[in-house]
Amino acid sequence: MSSYFTKKCTDFLKDLSLNNNREWFNEHKETFKEFVEKPFHQFIEDLIEQLRELDPKIQITSKEAVFRIYKDIRFSKDKTPYKEYMAALISKNGRKDHSTPGLYLELQKDCIQIYTGVYEPNKEQLSNIRYFIAENLPTFNKIIQQKSFVKRYGSIQGEKNKIIPSDLKQAAEKQKLIYNKNFYCACQLDKSSIFSDKLIKEIISCYKDAKALNQFFEQALNA
Repeated sequence: MSSYFTKKCTDFLKDLSLNNNREWFNEHKETFKEFVEKPFHQFIEDLIEQLRELDPKIQITSKEAVFRIYKDIRFSKDKTPYKEYMAALISKNGRKDHSTPGLYLELQKDCIQIYTGVYEPNKEQLSNIRYFIAENLPTFNKIIQQKSFVKRYGSIQGEKNKIIPSDLKQAAEKQKLIYNKNFYCACQLDKSSIFSDKLIKEIISCYKDAKALNQFFEQALNA
């Protein structure tokens, strides 16, 4: 099939970054709807359909995965009204649940940014993850040292706590990631990928390269 996105999509996102105001956006709203929002929803719908074959728990629609381009600026110092990218979170619970392991992606003007893992777990979830890692260190270490994972994502990222429960300190000496508050990893597809007819195939590969890690986290969260 042909690609989902055209130069009009990336040009719009580029121009939006230079004209992030309501007047400009309203003047170009039809371009946004036709060349950015509509193809992005179709792309996410088709991506969900293929990811569902790898994880049947993913039963959401694109509407449940895609974030609106409008920003919530009530508590932000940055008062520009629009995000300069399109974003979606694909997991069994969609965009409303950041902690469930899934695939988060941003279509930006010059790349596609991909994140996966666990982001902003609550106190109980964080505890479950830490103790599960401590109790399964060899398995966890093997997963994050897999060649395909390291080549694609490098390593797990996330802010760390300085203090953790005392009974985790011995395990944390062996695996510093137990100090983490978030457990996510990221990769990037260059601009040429945006226009490729193999875009979904490439993103599926990204998903597969982190699948073992996400399955580990799912076990931890359900422990």
